[in-house]
Amino acid sequence: MSQSVARPDFQRYQLAFTAHIRDPQANPRPPGVEARRINIYKDLLYNNVEGFLLACFPVLRRTLGARKWTRMVRVFFATHRCHTPYFRQIPDEFMQFLQSEWTPPDDYPPWLVSLAHYEWIELVLSVSNRVPERTFDPAGDLLTGKPLLNPVLANLRYDWPVHRIAPRRKFAPAETFLLVYRDADDSVRFDEINAFTARLLALLEEGSSTGRAALDTLAAESRHPDPELIIRAGRDLLEDLRRRGAILGACIDQ
Repeated sequence: MSQSVARPDFQRYQLAFTAHIRDPQANPRPPGVEARRINIYKDLLYNNVEGFLLACFPVLRRTLGARKWTRMVRVFFATHRCHTPYFRQIPDEFMQFLQSEWTPPDDYPPWLVSLAHYEWIELVLSVSNRVPERTFDPAGDLLTGKPLLNPVLANLRYDWPVHRIAPRRKFAPAETFLLVYRDADDSVRFDEINAFTARLLALLEEGSSTGRAALDTLAAESRHPDPELIIRAGRDLLEDLRRRGAILGACIDQ
């Protein structure tokens, strides 16, 4: 006897009811349920989920347009199985759906997932409760010491200029590096950076390198004819990152 047959009648009814709410095109309305009443549930639940997505992905919605946006959200609503009961994490589930479960039709733009991630990361950092795991001196030497990165920070690379995507704006693929972090005023900042800065941040991320050691690595990787020029420029860059709030200071527990 199959599992579906073994279920009690009320469970089979519940499954049919929720299946119709998720995807009324593919699942008929359960017998005995008035269309007007079940339509209230369909609209309420879908609009509730879409509302949380609209709050997180406003640019994606505007650039896709109403038809493509609704088609995509309908597929998410019908097929994705969320693993959290928290409304705030619906955008997290949506990102998982876009990255791992959904194959966009050919008429969707190739930058869709990149733009969605760019918008989603702001929510992730704005609600993060991460705190520094090491003690640090805010005025410590960033060359001889080990710079401590802001724990609420993302060092991102995209194939598209996601921060410039907007309705009716033309753009071409371009390697784009963005530094996103929450500053001392609890505002999430987006700074466009270059490949040098992105690589420096990656070297500092583990917290085991001094600023000088990270810059020495960069000088060796770039095969620059004057490594000391890299060190001088890097020192100024480290100080600039500290002023912005991306670097908190130098670790005390060396």
